[in-house]
Amino acid sequence: MFTTAVLRRLAISFLILAPSSCVVAFSPILRSKAFQIKPQTTTTEKNVATTLTLDSAVMPPKEEEESKVGVLLLNLGGPETGDDVEGFLYNLFADPDIIRLPGPLAPLQSLIALFISKRRAPKSRAAYESIGGGSPILQYSNAQADLMTKSLKDRYGLDVKSYIGMRYWYPFTEEALEQIQKDDINALVILPLYPQFSISTSGSSLRVLQEIFAKDSQKFGKMVHTVVSSWYERPGYVKAMTDLIKNELDSFTPEEIQEGKDAGLKNARHILFSAHGVPRSYIDAGDPYQEQIKECVKKISESLPGEEEGVEIHLSYQSRVGPIEWLRPYTDDVLPELGEKGVKNLVVVPISFVSEHIETLEEIDLEYRELAEENGVTNWRRCPALNTDATFIDDMADMVVDALNEPSQSVTEACVNNNVGDIDIDEGIDIAGVGGVGAEENLKDKERINGRVAMIGVAITLLVELLNGQSLTHMFGL
Repeated sequence: MFTTAVLRRLAISFLILAPSSCVVAFSPILRSKAFQIKPQTTTTEKNVATTLTLDSAVMPPKEEEESKVGVLLLNLGGPETGDDVEGFLYNLFADPDIIRLPGPLAPLQSLIALFISKRRAPKSRAAYESIGGGSPILQYSNAQADLMTKSLKDRYGLDVKSYIGMRYWYPFTEEALEQIQKDDINALVILPLYPQFSISTSGSSLRVLQEIFAKDSQKFGKMVHTVVSSWYERPGYVKAMTDLIKNELDSFTPEEIQEGKDAGLKNARHILFSAHGVPRSYIDAGDPYQEQIKECVKKISESLPGEEEGVEIHLSYQSRVGPIEWLRPYTDDVLPELGEKGVKNLVVVPISFVSEHIETLEEIDLEYRELAEENGVTNWRRCPALNTDATFIDDMADMVVDALNEPSQSVTEACVNNNVGDIDIDEGIDIAGVGGVGAEENLKDKERINGRVAMIGVAITLLVELLNGQSLTHMFGL
């Protein structure tokens, strides 16, 4: 009997080796040529369909065709002004990857999204007003793209064009792909700006790409692409996070540290990693997010002062909503507990985010800080998001170079590898999985049930929102 792992590898091998007529809807990369970054300027042409490489002189894949490299950065998006809030909310709630209603209600998705967006817009607009009127996520994403492009040029001599593709607001992913086509890009690195992979973030954006590539195979079939689906374990990312956290730890004065000691605790300084939460059923259905968060925190913690130096580390999950079970422990439960234990000096680290936005500037800086101080935490610090940190920017550039030199991963392969993990590919699932996005990968019945439980739970949450006004928008940082 074949093991699950062997069967899964065979399935991936089929995608890689099958004729183009069989796989064009799955991955346009499979018929593409390869390039390589090298210190020399000689051209090396390869016929390995699953390797995307490029040399330092950006040598052409064919003598008559100049290679043009692009980098597509994917992110959530956000309203830039108060007038954008309602449209942004509509796009969010109309996405069946975020709220997939039970079959009989599915035709009502747009109507329900319209109702919720109109109902929630005033409260969400007020939240954005409290941080300046709109989300800064596009400004930071543009700055990251520009600086990454400069780093690639300065450090590698590599000329690339960068593009921003937002999931729920301008510039949309579809717009970015249109510009990529106009620019005749023929080698594309796809980089979600989420360190850890989740069905609800990177997964949703990748499904959009998969659908477009499947529908427009003639247009995109000749463009080589590869996906960097997660990068939480990269040394450059870990170092950038570590340096920012150390800066906050070092900011505590001797008097503040003494105050922490006087409270009778073994450790005078505490770090709370606050990750964005997801419903527990997402994890049960194969989402690798929680495991990647834990591994990420472990790697960063290994470079931080430990308990022998008076520092204690905690992990929690924020932004939960509704009656269903989310990842625990919850940040708004942990903060009062730390205060009750006598913690005085606390550094809160937003571990899921690479730029400031509503969940750092409003939820953490305003709501959680107030909660912590009400419960006795007197010396609050919040680690900034990575934003345009130089170490992080250079690591983004390194990621692009590494992606060009390593065996490529198509959009479909990224969905299979991350959405279902090691789950058996036996029977179909069209909820919280890869089905319904241009592919026909299958999961066993158990995972179909788990996915449906997850989405039914979200539907219940939606009904709670409709009936009693409980906020659903914090689930997505609105």
